[in-house]
Amino acid sequence: MALVVMKFGGTSVGDMCRIRNVAKRVAKSFDNGNQVIVVLSAMAGETNKLVAMAREMEDSPNEREYDVLVATGEQVTISLLSICLQGMGYKARSFLGHQVPIITDNAFSKARIERIGDRKIREALDEGNIAVIAGFQGVDRDGNITTLGRGGSDTSAVAIAAALKADVCDIFTDVDGVYTTDPRLVPEASKIDKISYDEMLEMASLGAKVLQIRSVEFAKKYGVVIHVRSSFNDNPGTLVMKEDDEMEAVLVSGITYNKGEAKISVFNVPDQPGVASQLFSPLSQANITVDMIIQNVSRGGFTDLTFTVPRTDFKRALTLVKKAAEEIGADGVETDENIAKVSIVGVGMRSHSGVASTMFQALAAEGINILMISTSEIKVSCIINDKYTELAVRVLHDIFGLAKKDVKEE
Repeated sequence: MALVVMKFGGTSVGDMCRIRNVAKRVAKSFDNGNQVIVVLSAMAGETNKLVAMAREMEDSPNEREYDVLVATGEQVTISLLSICLQGMGYKARSFLGHQVPIITDNAFSKARIERIGDRKIREALDEGNIAVIAGFQGVDRDGNITTLGRGGSDTSAVAIAAALKADVCDIFTDVDGVYTTDPRLVPEASKIDKISYDEMLEMASLGAKVLQIRSVEFAKKYGVVIHVRSSFNDNPGTLVMKEDDEMEAVLVSGITYNKGEAKISVFNVPDQPGVASQLFSPLSQANITVDMIIQNVSRGGFTDLTFTVPRTDFKRALTLVKKAAEEIGADGVETDENIAKVSIVGVGMRSHSGVASTMFQALAAEGINILMISTSEIKVSCIINDKYTELAVRVLHDIFGLAKKDVKEE
């Protein structure tokens, strides 16, 4: 008997028919002798509707009440799936985040999981139930409902798999695996059979939407193998796992892009100890993630700082940065919202030279100017004007030979 965690995204439970299909897939796994835990998202589009309702009432709704509202979407899907399974003759029991409990910190709308209680779930499983758990939500130590951020159901599923030491964590979605890049931009993109935790972490952080980055962090920390696969067929998907020799042989595994960032530059910042902390601490306290940071060489005791933040946090970030810049005596602040980040990722880059120069030459040949560069052992990221995003992705996908073999041969 295996313990299986099955997570289904919003499109997989988008209507009654699809929920019935999920029930059949869950029942099949149970009939194969497995103990089954199901983690569900809200129906596709439902969370967006709830967010819109909140903002119709108030542009910046109270964060606690915002979480109370947006957490309701998952309550609907876990109840409907449990009812469907019971109607098929199976024992099923639904659990909200606070009933598990999934204990989080109190960073509303971006809460992080601190601990998961496993007693109630194990009791339900031992009694022959299929446990159906609401993804995306938790509860803080004061009993307040919290949510984990968009895509948080992935994190819920992997964290539950880790806490209960599940044998497998299947993430069912509307795509049948992780691709070398977005197939909507590059039809020749190919599905990756296996990808390392580190590569998936980079791809998730750089714009790939298949998995939420925190779910991959959990998987890597606790050794949970994730199988990303389609809800709509039985084809093998992509295994996210510890890297092996086969993965290391591939120079570049994928190309990612992200149009969801904005650039902020602060000029003539005094080059003194503690100044960067004064600038970035308010952003950290506001739970605003700073991504790429570039500091110019100091001239005459002053330097320039340029960094990127999520576009959704841009207005809040700009207000905080302008205030901090005034306090530290900087000259001014400039911004650019028309940017995109394009990246190449691959564990094979650790042992190969010349990868970055190939990327830069390919972009230059298309007249694409690079505004910022960031590197790690297994990735190179460039900030460019967002109007060149699609062209950059296609060019890089081609130059690193990532197209489907059968397509290239044709």
